[in-house]
Amino acid sequence: MKFTIYQESRPGKRPNNEDRLAHCYSRDALLTVVADGMGGHYYGEIAAQIAVQTLVESFQREATPTIEDPFMFLHRAMMNAHRAIVDFSTMHRLNDSPRTTCVACIVQQNVAYWGHSGDSRLYLMRNGRVFTHTRDHSRVQLLIDQGVINEAQAAVHPERNKIYSCLGGHTPPEIEFSRKTPLEAGDVLALCTDGLWGVIPDETLAVSLKSENLLQAVPALLNQADLRGGPSADNLSIIAVRWEDSYVEASGATSSSSVVSTQAMSEDTITTRLDAFGRNPNYKTELTEDEIERAIDEIRSTIQKYSK
Repeated sequence: MKFTIYQESRPGKRPNNEDRLAHCYSRDALLTVVADGMGGHYYGEIAAQIAVQTLVESFQREATPTIEDPFMFLHRAMMNAHRAIVDFSTMHRLNDSPRTTCVACIVQQNVAYWGHSGDSRLYLMRNGRVFTHTRDHSRVQLLIDQGVINEAQAAVHPERNKIYSCLGGHTPPEIEFSRKTPLEAGDVLALCTDGLWGVIPDETLAVSLKSENLLQAVPALLNQADLRGGPSADNLSIIAVRWEDSYVEASGATSSSSVVSTQAMSEDTITTRLDAFGRNPNYKTELTEDEIERAIDEIRSTIQKYSK
């Protein structure tokens, strides 16, 4: 595989960052995952951390070096994350269960497979345009589907942030899957939370990420979203991947240090980018060091129940 990848999360103007994101890859498969937590105190952060950490640890076990059935993998890992969050809520006797959205994507053999629950989105962009994106599991999307409101009205609707499916809720999540989607060289996959897509029009997102240099384009896009969000700007998170379909460099092209090539990786090697709970300065928290350590231990023990 050959691709460029960049991920970043910012708190916006919120006191805490409840978004979590991660990616990891073997020689022949790539996983990206984004989660947007919801819940009182620091529990939304924990729900999102459980979601991304469950998917990452599942990938680390099962990518040998490909995932046997990507859709089954995504379903099983997301359901295990849901159960782990519910277990955490039960253990702490929480009346308001922490919850999280989740969108995740596997790419292998030049084919993308994705699934989601909630309103965190995956965009596939081709030639500077949005080729497709996930359908939000939100009340306003249902109103759009019913023809009651249009996209412009949805953007300012008072219930635009209310979702009907998520991980950790009182009912099992609705997990919606894509079709097997072949990728072309130059395609861009972007997984992001509503803090970004809610203030950046799809066309602007596609044009911005058409840039060859994602390491510059993504921070610039986040700067723009932060400004547009104003004094109540939500957490902002995105993983962007530019896909290449060949290891072969174009004639006369120079290799970029930002391009990942997995050709020389061994079959049992996994590279992971996942921040431990409470250890990223972009994830603001008011927790003490002891509370962070206790949360890390609780997250680990909760996830281990569903490690198979």
